[in-house]
Amino acid sequence: MLLGPGPNYVFLTVTLKLCVVLKLINCTMVNDTNDKLLDMVTVIIPTRDEVKGIGLVLNEAISVGVPKNRIFVVDGGSKDGTVDVAMKYGVKVILQVGEGKAAAIWTALKYVDTPYMLIMDGDYSYPAKYIPTMVEEVTTTRADEVIGVRIPLPGSQGFIYRLGNKLLTWIFNLLFDTRLHDVLSGMYIVRVDSLRDAVADVGGFSIEAHIAAHMISTGRVVREIPIEYRPRIGEKKLGVRDGLRIFSDMVRLTTRYNPMLILFLIGAILLIPGLALGTYVGYWYVFYGIKYYLKGLVAIMLTLIGLQFLGMAAMAIYIKRMEYRLRKAIESLHRD
Repeated sequence: MLLGPGPNYVFLTVTLKLCVVLKLINCTMVNDTNDKLLDMVTVIIPTRDEVKGIGLVLNEAISVGVPKNRIFVVDGGSKDGTVDVAMKYGVKVILQVGEGKAAAIWTALKYVDTPYMLIMDGDYSYPAKYIPTMVEEVTTTRADEVIGVRIPLPGSQGFIYRLGNKLLTWIFNLLFDTRLHDVLSGMYIVRVDSLRDAVADVGGFSIEAHIAAHMISTGRVVREIPIEYRPRIGEKKLGVRDGLRIFSDMVRLTTRYNPMLILFLIGAILLIPGLALGTYVGYWYVFYGIKYYLKGLVAIMLTLIGLQFLGMAAMAIYIKRMEYRLRKAIESLHRD
């Protein structure tokens, strides 16, 4: 005589089926959420002679769920077939106006109609698997920029390159009073509305520093997340000369976004020797009765001019704070 399955067997079967159904529902909800997030971002890939890496980059970006119509390859005059490879993937190819990486990003900005744009290089050094993570970070934290802090894999960065990157980031932090860890990372996501009011002051590889300086100096929120950094495929384009130009551009950006620092430095440079020279002249006059008319006049001029620059720095700080408060008030009215 055959007996049917007992109650424990029936309970176990029902429980397993329920778990499978719940898992499928959860996966569907997660996929729907990721799709909605990725619909909010346009991926910008500046290229110039990246035929060896662009196909791999596009494969990864498409595989993580980025729609093809949300991937813009902005080409700066490639002569090795980069454009042909990109067009085979069905993504949008844009010929940039001007030269350099900065020109590619300003060109792409004219075509972006999503709330966010993510920039990454076309040399396969930045893994596209971080795209959903960065989109989620910028949307959940309501940041204006999220920078991918590079964790170099073996062979991805030489000693000179790594040292130069750390030095330039340190200089940027000093000039703009920040605590960023990798301001020159080539993979970052920005809120489009927060970038549209930036002025194209610098070009080339200084664009990352320019965007970060704009965000920080206008009261926007900048966050960071760690990402892997792989050895690039193809010829390296960044050299020592580019590093020197980036340093020069950072100083130029300071005059626009942080002028109070420049004014303060000029004031200090003039005031300190003025006070020192004045002390010297006063010492000889008080104790020995010797009068240094010319030195005394120079000391007075240096001191007065130095004080004027310090006063201008204080005024610049006050105006900057007013600008910050007005911007926040206007943004609050727009949100309401």
